Amino acid sequence: MATEIRVPTLGESVSEATIAQWFKKPGDAVSQDEPLVELETDKVTVEVPAPTAGTLESIVVNEGDTVEVGALLGQIAEGAGAAAAPAAAAPATAKAEAAPAAKAELVDVITPSAGESVTEAEVGEWSVKVGDVVKTDDTLVELETDKAAQEVPAPVGGTVVKIAAETGATVEPGVLLCQIDPSGAAAAAAPVAAASAPVPSASGTSMPAAPSAQKMMAENNLADGQVAGSGKRGQVLKEDVIGAIASGATAAASASAATQVARGPVAADDEGREERVRMTKLRQTIARRLKDAQNTAAMLTTYNEVDMGPVMDLRKEYKDLFEKKHGVKLGFMGFFTKAVTHALKEIPAVNAEIDGTDIIYKNFCHIGVAVGTPKGLVVPVVRDADQMSIAEVEKEIGNLGRKARDGKLGMADMTGGTFTISNGGVYGSLMSSPILNAPQSGILGMHKIQDRPMAVNGQVVIRPMMYLALSYDHRIVDGKEAVTFLVRVKESLEDPQRLVLDL
Repeated sequence: MATEIRVPTLGESVSEATIAQWFKKPGDAVSQDEPLVELETDKVTVEVPAPTAGTLESIVVNEGDTVEVGALLGQIAEGAGAAAAPAAAAPATAKAEAAPAAKAELVDVITPSAGESVTEAEVGEWSVKVGDVVKTDDTLVELETDKAAQEVPAPVGGTVVKIAAETGATVEPGVLLCQIDPSGAAAAAAPVAAASAPVPSASGTSMPAAPSAQKMMAENNLADGQVAGSGKRGQVLKEDVIGAIASGATAAASASAATQVARGPVAADDEGREERVRMTKLRQTIARRLKDAQNTAAMLTTYNEVDMGPVMDLRKEYKDLFEKKHGVKLGFMGFFTKAVTHALKEIPAVNAEIDGTDIIYKNFCHIGVAVGTPKGLVVPVVRDADQMSIAEVEKEIGNLGRKARDGKLGMADMTGGTFTISNGGVYGSLMSSPILNAPQSGILGMHKIQDRPMAVNGQVVIRPMMYLALSYDHRIVDGKEAVTFLVRVKESLEDPQRLVLDL
């Protein structure tokens, strides 16, 4: 006995819909209430669930077809019997995806979730190719999000038989990356051609725009990347296109073209010596966040200098004993982190952030430590640094630094910072003005230690000096507070006993 699947009532004044996407093909087993097909109207997108469990016996309308309320969509054969052959009207994609029974044994490797608020990733370099034999946990490919890089390991051992996402493609969590034959005996399939793979749109979804939306976009010369989708799984709907046209997406395209033209002519003999490289997701995000910080905050920088002699003498005297006891070297970052947390307790505005018309004061100190990597600047966070000893801070910074260089940082390592320290001195910087790490209200810039003549007790002596720079959001931090904060950091470093006595 077959159960019919029909177009449901779609709401007042809505009499027809377009078949946006079939989630199943003839022969697939379905559960009751499992989504079978997605319908798009001029107002909403609706998923049609299976009215009963069984096997999808037939599909009588194609993707892109327009159907009226009550029209027959397909039929479900109850029970687990053999499914009928696909109907002539079944989508061509369903036929193309039909695979031999042996393929059912293949293990799919899908894009993992990269954490809250991360909706897409860029496929980096593949460590394997079709036909390679891999072991469990071997690295297959590196995915790069706007926050960190993430390696995808092999879930099982076997032979890579298909690579479904090419280097440079943008993928969402759950999208197929490759397939592994755990038996190792299946013939390797050729890598998926770019034309046959679903091309993700710039809005971060591999789901194609709805047919009516595609038509309207073509009529208005709009590309996928110019329209953000509001449908399920980010699909671009007709109303999205209408909204994009109304908001001037075409004008934005013209402005973009004008920007490229403004780059200026390139001499013919120079063209061959240029190299155009697409910015990575991480670099794009760094650029956007830094510019947003400049545009949003009333950013100001105040400077001071610190005599690093006392800290250097302390390190020299105790570095061997410290490393022997704690298993980590005694560096400068432990002192700076503790000096900052002491100052933040006295000047809480530097540890706060603005949310609309409210100020949120943080009664904890999560200190971000800027780390340069081959792929760009990342800021892992030392959580509750105010509760740690200098040895604990040094251990955590060393651990985060290794994870950053190896591309192992996770979302938990990167979020929640309340203040940031940036050490440009390791690269030789003598003076700079750091940019805020929004939504934080302060960032401390450390610089190169350089011997300079200083007046001490009426005498000119050579001292190891470092310039300090505090950039702060003047909307929340007054000049007096910023200067006082920097002076407190200076006092703690020039008299490290203050850190021990909590002064």
